[in-house]
Amino acid sequence: MQPSNEQDRAKWAAGTAVIDAYIRDGMKLGLGSGTTSHWFVRALGEAVANGLDVVGVPTSTSTRDLALEVGVPLTTLAEVGKLDLTVDGADEIDPAGHMIKGGGACLLWERIIADNSAKMVCVVDEGKAVDQLGKFPLPIEVVQFEWQATERAIAELLDSLGHPGVKLTRREKDGGPLVTDSGNFIVDAHLEAIKDPIALDSQLNWIPGVVENGLFTGIAAEVVIGRGDGSHDIRDVSATPSARPSTRGR
Repeated sequence: MQPSNEQDRAKWAAGTAVIDAYIRDGMKLGLGSGTTSHWFVRALGEAVANGLDVVGVPTSTSTRDLALEVGVPLTTLAEVGKLDLTVDGADEIDPAGHMIKGGGACLLWERIIADNSAKMVCVVDEGKAVDQLGKFPLPIEVVQFEWQATERAIAELLDSLGHPGVKLTRREKDGGPLVTDSGNFIVDAHLEAIKDPIALDSQLNWIPGVVENGLFTGIAAEVVIGRGDGSHDIRDVSATPSARPSTRGR
């Protein structure tokens, strides 16, 4: 499968650049979810077919299915422990490397895989690079039990952090609530502009019923930005602080 439009060419440019810049024989890789990450997985499949020796741990069932389709060998964290590198996308990323993730409802698995990796590289097309996060609704994964009470608590926290009256919507799919790979709901917060990503990321998960949120602050070490003409940039964002320092010694 080859890219057929300018945006897909930008995603392909970012995904293939990662192969050349970071991937080496023997690596244990986290395989991200979303359209740009899937272009990377396709490129990785081609590299494996040409002799590259790697294994991957997918961040979603859709990525697992694609990896199997293109011939990328898969494993689990239980089998290999810490990963060398995770390559994943973002719905938005700011100049500091803070991201909104979860447009594909895979944020929990994505966070687990990223936290168990020595390094994370974000791959995006140039349209995902923004000056300030928030135009893309912030996904918040919540348990199904009494989810409306969790939603009210989210609204109260957002109000206290300077985001009054934010529209919150439970994400729907095929006429009913979307259910994540872990059996949870997604509440999307339509913030428009996030004033302090670190403050929000550090507090959302304290709400009972919130499983994870889509603010990934200070997690990416580098960002690969692809363009429609096939070129790319690599930006170092490793000095950016995180709201939740990894417990894995990254």
